[in-house]
Amino acid sequence: MCVSFEVTHSCVADCRHCDKGGIKHESGLMGLDDYHRYSRQLKPGVSQMSGGEPLLRRDLEDIIRAVKRPGGLPMVVVVSNWWLMTEQRYVSLENAGTSLFSVSLDFPDDRHDEFRAVPGLFAKMNEIIPYLVRKYGHHNILLNCALTRANFAEIPSLVAKAEQWGAQISFSAYSPLRTKDLSLCIDGPEHLALLRRHVDYLKVHRRHSRTVLNSEYILEQTYRFFAQGGMNGCQAGRRFLVVRPDGLINACSMFPELTYLSRREAVHGFGPTRHSCDQCYVSIRAGTERPLGRLIQENVALAFRMPGYSTARQRVEGLAQPAVSPAPND
Repeated sequence: MCVSFEVTHSCVADCRHCDKGGIKHESGLMGLDDYHRYSRQLKPGVSQMSGGEPLLRRDLEDIIRAVKRPGGLPMVVVVSNWWLMTEQRYVSLENAGTSLFSVSLDFPDDRHDEFRAVPGLFAKMNEIIPYLVRKYGHHNILLNCALTRANFAEIPSLVAKAEQWGAQISFSAYSPLRTKDLSLCIDGPEHLALLRRHVDYLKVHRRHSRTVLNSEYILEQTYRFFAQGGMNGCQAGRRFLVVRPDGLINACSMFPELTYLSRREAVHGFGPTRHSCDQCYVSIRAGTERPLGRLIQENVALAFRMPGYSTARQRVEGLAQPAVSPAPND
């Protein structure tokens, strides 16, 4: 079970593939007791701190402490564009219990700024990410890329940029459900042929490098999503769900208007939509819907692949934590 806590719907960016751009007036936000209660009721193995832009919340560290349960779970992933990240905030969030920093990256150069409408964003990432990797060496910075028609040809260059920065990278599939922008979908024989070659490249690359975090299974499923034009079998509400800033629940973030008061209500109320919708394969879905045997197998592999899992204890702890590859289109 993965719970994405959308701690705000405001964002400093205005990305082409997302509907959460801009600063919004928000009232009635959940308090720390609410986060504490939800974590104990839902008992997620993984929790994403997302948005919007979670770094806009000055109390994000307190929220992370509130969702942590005795024993250390959930594994907390902060999903951010990093425009507001500083060295001090990185250390503070890590000390609060962040396990992984998931940093959105669409292009390996300044085109990233245009796609996200934040001038100077790539230059900042190009400076702060390798700096933090070199200084702290904690191997907890993961680049995430939602594959669109605009950027999928850059897959090898994005991997090379991750290696240059000393970070890992994961890829997920763009969905038009948020913005209804079909122009960003990867389709057509020529585009799919190139995507096929790049997916094969990623599968070969990950066999001798720790840079690419996606498993071969998820890479194949991502290609299948684009090739088929959809992916049925959604488990929204069952394997993953979203807790909104106001405390209501979305079974799936792609349908923010469908709100529920509990997980049980979300599972049953979202059922007809879940059975009829096949238009996403974002990372929160990809990471949680694997068959049990594959989930265990890939977590064992992850424990030995991630540089941060360098001791026997860390490897054992890693086996209990679902391997997810958060992306900005979550």
